Amino acid sequence: MALALLSGAAFVRAQARAAEPMLPLTLFRERRFTAPIAIGSSVNVCYYGLIFLFTLLFQEHQGMSALHAGLAFLPMTAAILAANLVAGRFSALGPRRTILLGLAAMLAGCVALLPAGAATAYPALIAQQVLLGGGLGLLVPPLTGLLLSSADPSRSGVASGAFTAFRQAGSLLGVALFGSLVSSGHFYSGLHTAIWISIAAVTLSAVIAVRVSVNRT
Repeated sequence: MALALLSGAAFVRAQARAAEPMLPLTLFRERRFTAPIAIGSSVNVCYYGLIFLFTLLFQEHQGMSALHAGLAFLPMTAAILAANLVAGRFSALGPRRTILLGLAAMLAGCVALLPAGAATAYPALIAQQVLLGGGLGLLVPPLTGLLLSSADPSRSGVASGAFTAFRQAGSLLGVALFGSLVSSGHFYSGLHTAIWISIAAVTLSAVIAVRVSVNRT
């Protein structure tokens, strides 16, 4: 972690001094650029961290095989696909409202996961999967469109790459953080702590979406 932080600081310094930087730091002055990155990173902490924990839940606590555990995520995967396909139909609402709608679905899914425990059967977790996947699938398209609209067309590739990189960093952080919460052997207490962190991350994302004027074009 220390090496990662030092490398990140060195990268920022190099980009600030470069005549033609790979990632122009001026992009971060635009709120329509920084808001999608902050929201995308936060929801990925929640989403991928919970996927990791529920993989452990399905296999180690509910006795599923690796194949069955993978198939158990089909409702979530289907919800992402369906939400991606219909996200464009919400364009009349504007990007901010669509993003908030997706975040609301994810928040509802997280809150509904709080009662999960050792006696919770798989069918009782399907609705939460649908809410989490559907929410993510609904908010990513307007986030991406918002971010790309903030950059000059000549820098659209750079903007898209930065968005993806920050989202992946959020995913890694979520897996590492949530994994550490259950590593002590107290799985369900760690799971509930992870769910509360997810609720906080999604709520923070909603605050960012509300406070930043993302409806600008």
